[in-house]
Amino acid sequence: GSIIVAGATIGDNSVIGAGSVVVKDIPANVVAVGNPCKPVKQLEAPTRSPKQFQQMTSFNPEK
Repeated sequence: GSIIVAGATIGDNSVIGAGSVVVKDIPANVVAVGNPCKPVKQLEAPTRSPKQFQQMTSFNPEK
């Protein structure tokens, strides 16, 4: 897991690497890793709504 200190925030659509320690705010749409956690890659903003993404990733063996 990762550690997120009190007061630090993680922006929408950002990914935090395993074992990372988030000590300051992480912007939206980035991959961030390390101790202290720093952005290493910019991501494109999502083109699908959260509901569309959930429908794409939901697994239902009954269907």
